[in-house]
Amino acid sequence: MRAPTGQQFELRHQSTTAIITEVGAAIRQLTFDGVDVMEPYAADVVPPFVSGGVLVPWPNRIRDGIWHLDGEEQQLDLTEPDKHNAIHGLVRDRPHTVVERSENAITLGLTIYPTRGYPFEIWSAIRYELSDTGLTVTHELRNVGDVPAPVAVGVHPFFRVGDVPTDEVVLTSSARSWIETDDRLLPTATLPVDGLPFDLRAGRPIGDLALDDAFADLTFDGGESVLTLTAPDGQTVELWQDENFPYLQIFITRIFPRAEGLATAIAIEPMTAPAEAFNSGDGLRWLQPDESWSLSWGVRYSKRG
Repeated sequence: MRAPTGQQFELRHQSTTAIITEVGAAIRQLTFDGVDVMEPYAADVVPPFVSGGVLVPWPNRIRDGIWHLDGEEQQLDLTEPDKHNAIHGLVRDRPHTVVERSENAITLGLTIYPTRGYPFEIWSAIRYELSDTGLTVTHELRNVGDVPAPVAVGVHPFFRVGDVPTDEVVLTSSARSWIETDDRLLPTATLPVDGLPFDLRAGRPIGDLALDDAFADLTFDGGESVLTLTAPDGQTVELWQDENFPYLQIFITRIFPRAEGLATAIAIEPMTAPAEAFNSGDGLRWLQPDESWSLSWGVRYSKRG
């Protein structure tokens, strides 16, 4: 019986390894010097909590799955039925085709064909590359249809710092704004983090946090914004994202399935647009026919900060 995520592609560069899946083009494992920096999961299980997933052509949520195109209502499938939302796009459960592969890199892609609620044709490719600097992930979207198409991009990796209990890891983010949501996790306001428990600029232990929240107004230096996870022993994992990703979702669960039992895990999700982007237009990009869009994020690891 084949794995639920299809074929498994292993990448290697010196002491860094990654496993990428055919279905969803997701990261199933990432290690530096034998240290897991993402939550691994077995090949014979469905990815827990959309772990490592690619979220295209929209990340996060759309209320009731409804948006309007030239005055006509579009109805997406409700993939988060308990909250009556359409969530995380159209590709996370779909097999991808290998476009290019080497020992340390792979490009996977698929065509999103016109479908219920999304009448557009988009080529979506994602390239994973290991190098001396870590993992670089590059997305390319191209409108292969004949009308302008709305697109947004997100990813859903869960991070860890080796065997260090995640509750003991300090999370630091440059985000200056927090997106307030209702009970369906849909935006109601964007507020400065000053004086709020969502101010992560000075660092907070993950054990003190309960988050399923989006952030904005990230600080970019040299074209990238960096979020850090720092263990008490100085080990550091950095997630960087380029200026095409001005938003960030952080989700913490205490019931992530590990081999030894349920544990705290943290998803850190670069996003080009927040929830409800198809309705608000916030961060939404419209690709003209034959127009392409390339954007990147990546991961670095240091044993001692």
